Amino acid sequence: MRKTRKTFAKRLRKTKNKKFMHRTCGQDHFNARESRKITKNKRRDKPLSKGLQKILKQHL
Repeated sequence: MRKTRKTFAKRLRKTKNKKFMHRTCGQDHFNARESRKITKNKRRDKPLSKGLQKILKQHL
């Protein structure tokens, strides 16, 4: 039995359909100059690529 790698588990969440979602980068500061569209899109989680999902399934 492998242990869960907690660094990955804290940064990702798994959906019902077994997809991994991650937080969009660049949300912490310098957001006043961004347009409203970009700011709204940064609030959403984004899915990881299929290649990375395959690798991460081995680590979690």
